[in-house]
Amino acid sequence: MAKSETEAEEVGTRTLRPVYTRIMLKLSGEMLGGSSGQGLDTSRLQGFCEQVLDVCALGVQVAMVIGGGNVIRGQQASQDSGLLHRATADYMGMLATMINALALQDALESKGGKTRVMSAIEARAVCEPYIRRRALRHLEKGRIVILAGGTGHPYFSTDTTAALRAMELNSEVLMKATKVDGVYSADPKKDPTAVRHKHLSYMQVIERRLGVMDTTAISLCMDNKLPILVFSLETTGNILRAVTGEAEAIGTLVDEKGA
Repeated sequence: MAKSETEAEEVGTRTLRPVYTRIMLKLSGEMLGGSSGQGLDTSRLQGFCEQVLDVCALGVQVAMVIGGGNVIRGQQASQDSGLLHRATADYMGMLATMINALALQDALESKGGKTRVMSAIEARAVCEPYIRRRALRHLEKGRIVILAGGTGHPYFSTDTTAALRAMELNSEVLMKATKVDGVYSADPKKDPTAVRHKHLSYMQVIERRLGVMDTTAISLCMDNKLPILVFSLETTGNILRAVTGEAEAIGTLVDEKGA
């Protein structure tokens, strides 16, 4: 499946060359739930897997962190029920990410991909425990590493997990796939005058409360100079465009420099 890093892929008259050799892809659980954001939408799952495999074909090493919001959101479940302790609800959310990770694994492998699911919460019957060195070895062998179970601790989001794992695994960029094509000056669904930012600094995101990711995740990326790309997964081919240098054309790049 994977080509060497020196290989490129011809698409029409354009030669695609990756600008990254290893990426961390953050996918929310709701993205797997289709328009409802609930359950598993098999057509959406299939389309996402095809995009990931296109990137792998360029020789790019891919690690993924998946959320569980299409099954349950821990913090919301705790608040809505009035019965669940936040820690318990968060653990339930971590288990939901394992459900999504297994679905992704089978979908990718059905299309010829090579994968490993690794979880911060041990469930040896269905996946490997997360061990950094083992995850690095899987990536080096061209396997897609799907990271489930969050950080393994309550009160931390999967955004924070993605930032943490990206740094542990020496990823060159954290790509957050959403339903919106970047970060806007206001909610584009409510404000028709909202403008999409092409480039922001970490401090601009924090000070303006732009909601790219939670503050903990942004701070981790800022402290370790890890760039973040926020883009829409709704447009087919966007992951490929992101890894071949079209970041600002398809979304918002967040780094030290900003605009």
